[in-house]
Amino acid sequence: MNASPVAENSPRDPRDRYAVVGNPIAHSRSPFIHARFAEQTGEPIEYDRILAPVDSFVATVREFIDGGGRGLNVTVPFKIEAHRFATMLSPRASAAGAVNTLRFDADGIYGDNTDGVGLVRDIEKNLGVLLSGARILLLGAGGAARGVVLPMLERSPHTLTIVNRTSSKAEELVARFASAANEAQCQLMGGSARDIELQQYDVIVNATAGSLAGALPECDDRAFGSGSLAYDMMYSAQPTVFMRHAATLGARTADGLGMLVEQAAESFHVWRGVRPDTAPVLAELRPMLSAA
Repeated sequence: MNASPVAENSPRDPRDRYAVVGNPIAHSRSPFIHARFAEQTGEPIEYDRILAPVDSFVATVREFIDGGGRGLNVTVPFKIEAHRFATMLSPRASAAGAVNTLRFDADGIYGDNTDGVGLVRDIEKNLGVLLSGARILLLGAGGAARGVVLPMLERSPHTLTIVNRTSSKAEELVARFASAANEAQCQLMGGSARDIELQQYDVIVNATAGSLAGALPECDDRAFGSGSLAYDMMYSAQPTVFMRHAATLGARTADGLGMLVEQAAESFHVWRGVRPDTAPVLAELRPMLSAA
C-alpha cells in the first residue's frame, strides 16, 4: 500500500500535528502526557484526540495525513488495523502483530509497538525490579500480552511462563516467540493455570482485561509472595482487584500508569528522536486520577 503524500504545515502554524486515535477516546490521558513532553523538550508539536468510527479507521487516518499529520498513537480497537495499514514495521511491531504508534514521512507509514518497552521500563526504571534472571508469569495471551513478550524476553529472564484460560492461545505465543526465547537463553512455557509449575514468581503481570470488570485472572495463589511484584497493566484511581488480591498474599503491587507514560515517551522518541523525562510527568499524572 502506498503512503499518502505528507502535507506541509502552514507557515502560520509551525507546530507538527500528532494525535491519539481510538473508539472510545475521550478518556485518553495521552494529550496531557505529550503536552508535558513538548513543554519539557521544546519540541514544536500539538497533540489531539481523534474519535474514529469503528469501520473507518483507514479513512480517518488518511484524512489526518492529508491535513499535515505527522504521527499517531493508536488505541483500541484499531491496533491490528494499524499493523495492516503500515508500509514498514519495527521488529517489535512485527512480532506483536499490532501497532500502537504510526509515523508518517517521505519514506511511507512506519508502524511500531511501544507497549512492551513501556512495561519493561516501568518495571525496571520506576519500580527498580530487574527482569534479567527473573521468573516471570504473564497472565493472558491476547493482544496486550503479545505486545510485551518480545521486550521482556530481550531482558533475558530466567523463565517466562504464559498462562491463559484457553491453553492453546498460550501455547501459540510460546511457539511464536520460541526463537527469541532461545536467543535470550530463557525458558519459555505456556498453558492453562492448571498446566504450569506451582511456584512463587518474581514478577506476575496481569495482561488480561479482567480488572475492567472486577474479575480476577486464573492464577494459583502460590505464585505470589513477599518477593513478588504483581503488576496490573490496567490502571485506575484505586488499586485493581488483581492488586488487592496480590497484596493479601504478601506481594508488592503496581498498576499500569507508569507503563502508559513510558510507552508514550517511546512513541515521542519514534516521532521526534528525543527521549523525554518521564518521572515528573508520572508524578503529576498520578494525583489527577484521584481528582477525576
